[in-house]
Amino acid sequence: MSYSFYAALAWLIVANVIGMFPSKHKHWPQAYALIAIGLPILVWVFFENGAVFGLAVLFAAMSVLRWPVRFLLRWLKTRTVS
Repeated sequence: MSYSFYAALAWLIVANVIGMFPSKHKHWPQAYALIAIGLPILVWVFFENGAVFGLAVLFAAMSVLRWPVRFLLRWLKTRTVS
């Protein structure tokens, strides 16, 4: 396995640990930080390991960050419907 895949696995572990701690703001500041760190790692995985591993990491990240993905899809739906 490559270093990019190890970085993605480390990101997933850190994201799960962060999700276990209580938060006043419902984890939104942590989610923004995870997204900012995770996007370059995701691009790195796509370039180094190919589309199959990249999509696997993308779906794993989407399962961790469920609510930001839902809100993004809702926002995109409101933008495209009108």
